[in-house]
Amino acid sequence: MSQFIDVLLPLSIQGSYTYRVPPTVEVSVGSRVLVPFGRKKIYTAIVVMMHDRQPVGYEVKDVLCALDSHPIVRHPQLKFWDWIASYYLCTPGEVYKAAIPSGLKVESETNISPNPDFEEETPGMLNDREKVILDFTAQRGRVQIAEITNATGFKNVERIVTRLLDMGAIHVSERVIDNYRPRTETCVKLTIDQNDEASLHGFFDQVHRARKQEQLLLAYLDLSHWMSKSKAPLEVTKETLLKRADVSAAVLSAAVARGIFATYKRAINRFDSMGEQLIQPPTLTEEQERAYKEIHQSFRDKDITLLHGVTSSGKTSIYMHLIKDALDRGQQALYLVPEIALTTQLTRRLKAVFGNRLLIYHSKFSDNERVDIWRKLLTSNDPCVVIGVRSSIFLPFSKLGVIIVDEEHETSYKQQDPAPRYNGRNAAMMLAAMHGAKTLLGSATPSIEVYYRALAGQYGHVELLTRYEGIKMPLVTVIDTKEARKRREMSGLFSLELVKMCRHALRDGEQVILFQNRRGYAPMVRCKECAWVPQCENCDVSLTYHKHTRSLTCHYCGYTVQLPALCPTCGQPGIEIYGYGTERIEDDIDSVFPGEKISRMDLDTTRSKSAYDRIIDDFSSHKTNILVGTQMVTKGLDFDAVSIVGILNADTMIRFPDFRSHERAFDMMEQVAGRAGRAHKQGKVVIQTSEPTHPVIEFVQKHDYKGFYKAELKDRERFAYPPFVRIINIYLKHRDDAVVGEIAVRYSNVMRQVFGTRVLGPEAPSVGRVQNLYIRQIVLKMETQASMSKVKQILRNIYEQMINSDSRMKSIRLYYDVDPV
Repeated sequence: MSQFIDVLLPLSIQGSYTYRVPPTVEVSVGSRVLVPFGRKKIYTAIVVMMHDRQPVGYEVKDVLCALDSHPIVRHPQLKFWDWIASYYLCTPGEVYKAAIPSGLKVESETNISPNPDFEEETPGMLNDREKVILDFTAQRGRVQIAEITNATGFKNVERIVTRLLDMGAIHVSERVIDNYRPRTETCVKLTIDQNDEASLHGFFDQVHRARKQEQLLLAYLDLSHWMSKSKAPLEVTKETLLKRADVSAAVLSAAVARGIFATYKRAINRFDSMGEQLIQPPTLTEEQERAYKEIHQSFRDKDITLLHGVTSSGKTSIYMHLIKDALDRGQQALYLVPEIALTTQLTRRLKAVFGNRLLIYHSKFSDNERVDIWRKLLTSNDPCVVIGVRSSIFLPFSKLGVIIVDEEHETSYKQQDPAPRYNGRNAAMMLAAMHGAKTLLGSATPSIEVYYRALAGQYGHVELLTRYEGIKMPLVTVIDTKEARKRREMSGLFSLELVKMCRHALRDGEQVILFQNRRGYAPMVRCKECAWVPQCENCDVSLTYHKHTRSLTCHYCGYTVQLPALCPTCGQPGIEIYGYGTERIEDDIDSVFPGEKISRMDLDTTRSKSAYDRIIDDFSSHKTNILVGTQMVTKGLDFDAVSIVGILNADTMIRFPDFRSHERAFDMMEQVAGRAGRAHKQGKVVIQTSEPTHPVIEFVQKHDYKGFYKAELKDRERFAYPPFVRIINIYLKHRDDAVVGEIAVRYSNVMRQVFGTRVLGPEAPSVGRVQNLYIRQIVLKMETQASMSKVKQILRNIYEQMINSDSRMKSIRLYYDVDPV
């Protein structure tokens, strides 16, 4: 009887697809297979079920081949993917696409080649565009559709290619692309059999007068244990052999030319060695020891515990002891951080304790490196600790014992685009539950929802409210920028008081961090003559000026144009630059603090993995003494010599139109304030704002998280926001504003028939068009006790109902954002 499998494809399609397994192909659940999909595409699919049920009603295609002899996912990964797809209202294929490194997803690319036997039967059979494409293909031999589009500038090339294909003018072929390239090393072997004593003596006779080649031969025999006839010789790498023999590569080449040695390549894992622990974790203080014991006590009753520890209280030291406990039990640990910059700094501390048992995983690693980490965890059950960002939850852990989510309040844990739009913190808690592991959430400013559940007894709750070695919390000074400007005590974005404090610190050999939550040179460019403002062609936003490239850039879609010398509307040289981004602040600092070395940390300066290392290393080693940055500098970085932190414009955070804006503003200001005075001395924080009496500013000034929480919770309860309700945002996008507006109204009306007043909208968001797609947003607020699985099933039914009743729905891009942040 034929065997069939259900497979998961890395596509945004619901459900699995059934294929027939040929007798010559062996598969298993969790392994990869190459399957045809559609007319010409080939995808890597994951086997999710094996059975013998012949599908009815359509022809079943055969699996092309199996890519693995063993599964590449472990239990309970497929179950975890299903949970993410269900909870965050996306497809399992979208989860699969996000979870697996692209080097493990072999895909096909469409190649077009000319048919040499094609002849134009009648004059005019081919139009001009078809002739251009056919000529281009003939010149290149074999091309991809993207190459034709780029070379010709034609739109809808696929349609023209389809017509040429129907005529028989071209051929379409599929070439399977495997992006993974294993790391290799060169090995050396003798060209004779291990028992061939005569030939070995002959080799020694050949190198009798070539002393270095003789050294090489003797070194190889020693390293390979050649003379131990009971076992096959060990593999010997070229590097090891040359080092042992103390000879150059040229000597080996000469021996290879004589036929004594042969070289070959072998694939190696970049993370193959798992060394032992190097040093003990740092000794805990009395307060840290108390918190550490309370966490263990909490873990006996609760699977999830919150560690509420103020900045610089030593939470990382406690984390290291908990990780060591897990490794000592033979388990694995996952240490999640919100930013890649934190992995850079923490890696050194963890490496000193855990050695090669530490693995790092994030998007700045090459695909090959990520594949090797995946394979390492897949093939080994050794105790280890992985430090990484949110995507680390998808790794194939086997014996997960503890997950630590550092800075759990951070919005960076939430994936925005593309799907799955999951929260790494919440998903980590579910992953831990599936492994029977414990989760520790750590933060100086816990998210409102987590703190609410901890106080309600749903999570364990441990506090660490004193800084390491009793250092006082930083002293916060608030400067009223409106009054300072009236007194002419502002120079650009810098108050004279902030400048004075920074100069004093720099003179004493201390360091300064300046925080501005906007990158680029300036957020606004305008013509003073006619008020022209450059707008993005694809989005409803103004362009941001970047001085380094003299370009205007959209931070939503990346659209870029050069800054014009003359206003394109009135033709006058009246273009002015308004506002301050991190790039402009970096420029201004140079004039305010001449001769001081400056670093900038934002998205523009940290495009590569090494950029984080360089910026942090330079600041840590005092190669730079002033660090300017966006919210990246707020997230747990530890610099001993920082005594002054300046928050240059708090207003932009407080007045953001979102129900979480006050929480985000408090978190960012309190966290960046915590970078000051972390070793032996109380730090100082300067907050510049035009609203010095705003409640959020006052709570930060007193470092009063609990006071802020109580005030914020009252507002959340009054206006029905989390943690008192659950929110699902529904987004509809279309190229026609009128169409998406009409469909969104119909969609919300259908929702109101079921959910009533829980439905808000539709409304256009603050940025109503992105990448030429007009957007409408519908908000659904549900009581926390409501069955979310039923709610999501109703939403799916409504979507199906709309698809069936209005054909325009098929051209609408609709997606859900569950638990938005």
